[in-house]
Amino acid sequence: MKSFIEIEHDNELQSLPPFSLTIEPKQVCAIYSDPNLHKDLLRVIANDQKQIVWQDNETLYENLTIEDNLKFFHKWFDCTVSLPEIIVQFKLTDILKKRVKKCTTSEYRRLRFAKYFMLNVHTPIFIEPIHSVDDSTIHTFITMVESFKNANKPVLIIVSYLEHALLLANKTFHLKKSDWKQIEVKESEIEEDMNRFDRPVIDSVFKIQAKHGDKLVLFDPTEIDYIESRDGKSMIMIEDEEFLLDATLTEVEKKLTMYGFFRCHRSYLVNLQKVREIITWSRNTYSLRLNNRKKSTVPLSRAKVKQIQEIFSSP
Repeated sequence: MKSFIEIEHDNELQSLPPFSLTIEPKQVCAIYSDPNLHKDLLRVIANDQKQIVWQDNETLYENLTIEDNLKFFHKWFDCTVSLPEIIVQFKLTDILKKRVKKCTTSEYRRLRFAKYFMLNVHTPIFIEPIHSVDDSTIHTFITMVESFKNANKPVLIIVSYLEHALLLANKTFHLKKSDWKQIEVKESEIEEDMNRFDRPVIDSVFKIQAKHGDKLVLFDPTEIDYIESRDGKSMIMIEDEEFLLDATLTEVEKKLTMYGFFRCHRSYLVNLQKVREIITWSRNTYSLRLNNRKKSTVPLSRAKVKQIQEIFSSP
């Protein structure tokens, strides 16, 4: 049986772009996408009948206790890891006598993780494993993934939140209806991050970096909807996600003007390629509506109206 995950889509489903992904043993990869695409993504994965995907709908015996469920599945799957080890690993010791139907969301999730772990799949694949659970359950999941890596298994995690992807995976890919690409991420010391904006701009570099926890995420300028100034810091806005830049809006403006960004307001820098409409609310109040999923609006200063109209009317 193969010990890697291989997914390939050649555009048979029009809701997804063509893409291919191979995950080698010990690799943990995440696909970050809109949850509306997960169903079709699962159809692509299901083309390989050997793939057993974890979802938060694993069958459990609701009227039995957690302990009874564990004993049943441990025997049914002929699990080689001892039951006491399973109980400790998934933090179930204190709730063994609790009936499953009375479990909290996090307790329920840990029991479902345990069941999947005992199944001993060769290529673990998860859909939204840490959505709406507590920190203890997130830690339990991370520990389980580490055990899969130690067993020389590849792991694929599909999520709808970028922060989950960055937390759980070594490689992250962004899947949209019209695009598929890897999100470039690198670990770095905080001191190095702080000095990054003091370095000269190099014409050949087309990435701007933002902080996400202890990681740096690299974005193409074309991905950015707009940048907002908050308390002297700058926040990159991309659809529903926001990322911190260690720089003022003026510093960022100097770097991004050449890529089509416009200072539309003292607190906003907008990607002109994303502007769909100039809205006039009153004689002195204006906004720009963007063509992203949220149809975001950003303020437009009265003093900037004529300038932006000239930009869009230029041949």
